[in-house]
Amino acid sequence: MQKANEIETKLKNGEKCGEFAGIPIGIKDNICTKGVKTTCSSKMLENFVSPYNATVMEKVNSENLINLGKLNMDEFAMGASTEYSSFKKTSNPWNLNKVPGGSSGGSAAAVAAGMVPWALGSDTGGSIRQPASFCGVVGLKPTYGLVSRYGLVAFASSLDQIGPITKDVEDVAILLNIIAGHDEKDSTSVNVDKKDYTKCLKNDVKGLKIGVPKEFFGEGINNEVKDNLMQAIEKYKEMGACVEEISLDIANYSLATYYIIACAEASSNLGRFDGIRYGYRTNNYENLKDIYRNSRSEGFGAEVKRRIILGTYVLSSGYYDAYYKKAQKVRTLVKKEFEKAFEKYDILITPTAPTVAFDIGSRSNNPLEMYLADICTVSVNIAGVPAISVPCGVDSQGMPIGMQIIGKHFDEETILNAAYTFEQKVKFREKYKPQFNK
Repeated sequence: MQKANEIETKLKNGEKCGEFAGIPIGIKDNICTKGVKTTCSSKMLENFVSPYNATVMEKVNSENLINLGKLNMDEFAMGASTEYSSFKKTSNPWNLNKVPGGSSGGSAAAVAAGMVPWALGSDTGGSIRQPASFCGVVGLKPTYGLVSRYGLVAFASSLDQIGPITKDVEDVAILLNIIAGHDEKDSTSVNVDKKDYTKCLKNDVKGLKIGVPKEFFGEGINNEVKDNLMQAIEKYKEMGACVEEISLDIANYSLATYYIIACAEASSNLGRFDGIRYGYRTNNYENLKDIYRNSRSEGFGAEVKRRIILGTYVLSSGYYDAYYKKAQKVRTLVKKEFEKAFEKYDILITPTAPTVAFDIGSRSNNPLEMYLADICTVSVNIAGVPAISVPCGVDSQGMPIGMQIIGKHFDEETILNAAYTFEQKVKFREKYKPQFNK
């Protein structure tokens, strides 16, 4: 309210405030926000107040958007259900007994429930797109390097990317306009021409070449998800797009490759949380070794420990070449497969997730089943290409189903227009609403 009053005063005085001044936004709790707790939903950072703003927060503040608060997530962004938060469990607004997806489950749930119109999430292996699918909202994973990662608490640095979650595609384009751009503070930020992504929303896909990889519709994909995707693809044909089934066999290797690379980088990045410099420190110690061991044992949750152990193993002497080095070679093959596909097709369409949102508690004790929730999304992060999830229907229980549209590097315009045109055709939000927001 204080921020809103400040903006109101500026507007009355004729001061420049930005076109979207006063619009509320929610921020995933792994994005540093000056003077506000940034916990990554972990006991390790339970009382950490960030002394600086992430670059995306500087951009949000310069537009005078109002940050309503930090949003729940899986601890250190490791999870697919937001059940691995150390503090709270987040429910899905479509059914409060279901998970909202993860790790940006708080961001997707807040938008779906109408608590905020816009939210920022981060996507390492599908953490924006999968919860967007589960919560019936729109989520974009931009091309790696398009949005600055400075101030994003790192999980896997070569895969992480901040992106928008909103109720419709136009709002995604607007929010992307605000947060995209080169940043000298981020060495992986790419200096590309500034674009207005709202200008690509033309509501026309005539002549668009769409590839549909058959491997993403095989075993493990729920039949209702498949049926809704096929109906969506038929809509594209009706609108004049050229659709062909293709083979993209990277799907068979991507999940294993992702978990080797992501866990290895997590092991390295989370080494800084040692009970000495900042973060949680145990009271139970007699020497330095005890501080390290007990602080990390007490401060990290089970899933984070699991990934640190996996990552340390694949980086260890004798296993580095067999696992990590081989995974990096496969990563190159994944990128080449996408490049080859995009020589012929403008976009690729797959399911965002193999199922709709599942029951809270049904998978939290089965890590392998939880990891399979990312099977449709991880290859996008490995290749660094952009992808958007847009709702395409609901299942027999009324739970939303997401369609993933994948594009070439830095070709957000094409996937945004493809998603926007589909959205205008099916009018999902006019037909369906979450129980929590009816």
